[in-house]
Amino acid sequence: MNQFGQDPLSQALTAVAHPVRRELLERVRARPSRVTDLAAGFDISLAAVSRHLKVLESAGLVRRSIEGRDHFIAASGEGLDEVAGWVQRQSAAWGARLEVLKEIMENGRGDA
Repeated sequence: MNQFGQDPLSQALTAVAHPVRRELLERVRARPSRVTDLAAGFDISLAAVSRHLKVLESAGLVRRSIEGRDHFIAASGEGLDEVAGWVQRQSAAWGARLEVLKEIMENGRGDA
C-alpha cells in the first residue's frame, strides 16, 4: 500500500487517469527530460507539473534522477506491469465468456 492506501494497480490507474499525467508519460517515453522542459509545454505552473510528476513517481511510472540542479524524469515500466497483468486477465476472462456466448448463439440458431 502507498501513502494514500491504494494497492499498486489502483495507484497506477489513478495516475494515468489524468490527461496531463498521460501527456507527461508520452513525453518521457522516448528519452529522459528535465522537469523544467516538461513544464514548458503545459499551460500550468511548474509546481502543478511537479505535483503530477510526484503522482507518477509514486505509481512507479516514472523515475527521477538529479544531476546538479537539474531533475530528469524518465519512463519506468514498473508501474505498468501491474496494469498490463490486470488487463490481460480481464481480456482472457471476457474472451472466454464471449466464446461461450458465440457457441450458444450458433447452437440456438441451428435448433430453430
